[in-house]
Amino acid sequence: MGTPAQDAAAEPPRFEFEGDEALRAPITEALRRVVDPEVALSIVDVGLVYRVRVDGEGAHVLMTMTSAACPVTDVIVEDVQNELDRVLPAALPLEVEITFDPPWTAERMSQSARRFMRW
Repeated sequence: MGTPAQDAAAEPPRFEFEGDEALRAPITEALRRVVDPEVALSIVDVGLVYRVRVDGEGAHVLMTMTSAACPVTDVIVEDVQNELDRVLPAALPLEVEITFDPPWTAERMSQSARRFMRW
């Protein structure tokens, strides 16, 4: 067993991906670099990302927060935008959409995140 980050990287992400398969790994790694500061875990491992779609129109990330009252939503969204700007083609528009339907539940967390949180 490695570090929580190594364990998490070994698990497949729990979000839908639509688009060029060559972008799947760089996008996933970029999203894994975004940390939810309230729990000190990647947003992928916490299960905040629902779907990533990349097509000729742009890139769209559908994600949630653990609570509608999350005080760090703006920070997380900005971090997502910054990390994805590093790996997406420069001219590709990027939209990050927050939804609460369906609401986040702890069942969305990766196994390594659950172990880290002792859940």
